[in-house]
Amino acid sequence: MSRIGKAPIPVPAGVTVSVTPDAVTVTGPKGELSQSLPGVISIVQDGDVLTVERADDAKSSRALHGLVRSLVQNMVTGVTTGFQKNLEIVGVGFRAAAKGKDALELSLGFSHPVTVEAPDGIEFVVPQPTVIEVHGIDKQLVGQVAANIRRWRKPEPYKGKGIRYADEHVRRKAGKAGK
Repeated sequence: MSRIGKAPIPVPAGVTVSVTPDAVTVTGPKGELSQSLPGVISIVQDGDVLTVERADDAKSSRALHGLVRSLVQNMVTGVTTGFQKNLEIVGVGFRAAAKGKDALELSLGFSHPVTVEAPDGIEFVVPQPTVIEVHGIDKQLVGQVAANIRRWRKPEPYKGKGIRYADEHVRRKAGKAGK
């Protein structure tokens, strides 16, 4: 039995879960998320607790067991509290500015400003010109949008300039050795 897959998922008050044989939908105060289910995985709802079960002990079924449980847990967490990724901009003249809640304008040393549009369900917050917060209810989408922003100017190893995650450590190189 998968250690992750066999753990029950508590459903907090205010969250409704509807399970069909091929999909699960979670609705909460922040929104609604839906996920399709593989045929060998089923979800059993018992009051305010969800349990993920698999049909057999095949290797692929065991692999999907923990995955589906984690995806459903992330859906429940997303519709109740949401997810957030923080990015930091390091470099002279590098900055970000919010254009409403659905667009971001970045000055990253190019000859033009870079505009990033937020997909549905994603919100940008810029508390300081060098800090970007990506908020949303879908964990995968929040991470992907943050990665797309970071991709515009990855942190370089010599001076550490670029866009990095708030908890990311950039290994620095020594550079040229002088004579």
